[in-house]
Formats: sequence, C-alpha cells, structure tokens
Amino acid sequence: MKPDSPKLYEYPLPGGWLILAGRSERDNDRLSLKIAKADDWWFHVRGMPGSHVILRAPAGEKNGPDKELLKQAAAVAAWHSKAKNGGVVAVSATLAKFVSKPRGAKPGTVSIRKETVFKVRPQLPA
Repeated sequence: MKPDSPKLYEYPLPGGWLILAGRSERDNDRLSLKIAKADDWWFHVRGMPGSHVILRAPAGEKNGPDKELLKQAAAVAAWHSKAKNGGVVAVSATLAKFVSKPRGAKPGTVSIRKETVFKVRPQLPA
C-alpha cells in the first residue's frame, strides 16, 4: 500500500455490495473523484462536515441497488458525520458521475447534480 493511498472505511453488504467511506478531506476527494466509478452511488450528509460515501455494486450487477441498500449507505454517511448523534438526518445521494470538484475548491469540497435526499438514522450495517 502506497503511503498516499486513501484510508477508507469498508462495509461489505449481502449480495456482494460494498460501502466505502473516506476518513479525511483528502480521502474524500480521492474516493469521490478517482476511486468511484460513474454508476456507483455517492452519499454525503447535508449541510455539515462528514465522510463521502460510495455504494459499489458487485461485478455484473445490472439492476442497481434497491431502496433498502441506498438507505443503508445513506445511514453510513450520516454515521460518519457531525450529525452522528442527531436522530433522523438528511443525506444527499447521486450517481458518482454527477459529482465534480469546483475549480480551486479545498480538499473534500465537491458539487453535485441530480440529488436525491434520504432521511435516515445514523448507523452502520449489521
């Protein structure tokens, strides 16, 4: 492992799905802009600091995640944020291809398009 490779939290889910969460602003940048594939789902708690979270499909998956998987990934994004102890939290989600970095923005700052919002309680997968 290279010293500059991102440090990520990994949460394997049933069916081969995987949730990845960044640990720092730089990890978030790498996860969102370099590691994420175009049709991975991307999550971030709304309006406060937190990890960028990716939901990655198993190889060969054509149907995309169901609502339950999306909510699990959103709950992980809420868990790895300043809203961790805040009850029900709003989490933004979009496909990774709609995540971009504004020119000159500091690490961990991105802009997103085609947002969906999930209201979830912060928690990690069982």
